[in-house]
Amino acid sequence: MNSNNQPIGIFDSGIGGTSIWSAIHQLLPNEKTIYLADSKNAPYGQKSKKEIVALSMKNTDFLLEMDCKLIVVACNTATTNAIQELRAKYNVPFIGIEPAIKPAVTHSKTQIIGILATQGTLNSELFNKTTEKYQDTKIIEQVGHGLVQLIENGEINSPEMTKLLHSYLEPMIKANIDYLVLGCSHYPYLIPQIKKILPEHIHIIDSGEAVAKQTQHILREKVGFASLEEKQTIFYTNTNPKVLSEILEYKYTVLQKEF
Repeated sequence: MNSNNQPIGIFDSGIGGTSIWSAIHQLLPNEKTIYLADSKNAPYGQKSKKEIVALSMKNTDFLLEMDCKLIVVACNTATTNAIQELRAKYNVPFIGIEPAIKPAVTHSKTQIIGILATQGTLNSELFNKTTEKYQDTKIIEQVGHGLVQLIENGEINSPEMTKLLHSYLEPMIKANIDYLVLGCSHYPYLIPQIKKILPEHIHIIDSGEAVAKQTQHILREKVGFASLEEKQTIFYTNTNPKVLSEILEYKYTVLQKEF
């Protein structure tokens, strides 16, 4: 495979997909990346499939204008509702992110797992097809109403966040789950909070590492790795860049742009 110095494009309904970007950047530090935070339209989880597809295509158009060689849909809701339409329309590889149910089911000893996700993900056809494969495991689904908006507002450690997490997680603890699957790319930023609530024996799973490995595989097999060590990363947001800059600890360039 020849080298390819075009950037990797990554989009999410806001800042949450930076958890996916971080995993990709750690595994592939020499790749240029462009991250798109559509925070103005967050959260996607409360929108219709038609709206989610339209927003995902708009984000894709933006990244393709930036000459991206592949696109990571770093949003569970966008993946489960729109990735088939994206792959049908555009001649570029897409990598999606789905709740990591398989490893949770495989390793669960109680055969009871919990999933915290958006309404859009839990209602999607793709998610329901996935869960149908695991009839022998009880999957407790919980919509994380309000969590994305609090994260987007920079209120990760607020009393309101703590109250919501207790209300969502305590019924799962009582139901004897031993794995909690985080079904939204925003939610890894809540892991420190979640660990304070969950007993130590309950494992938390997110999808970042799996997405990074799949990105590496697609670069190796289809697209090509970068040969220049520019390591350039640009972040775009269509709202105030302050929260995104804070999440990134002011280490990277964040540009505000309408799209």
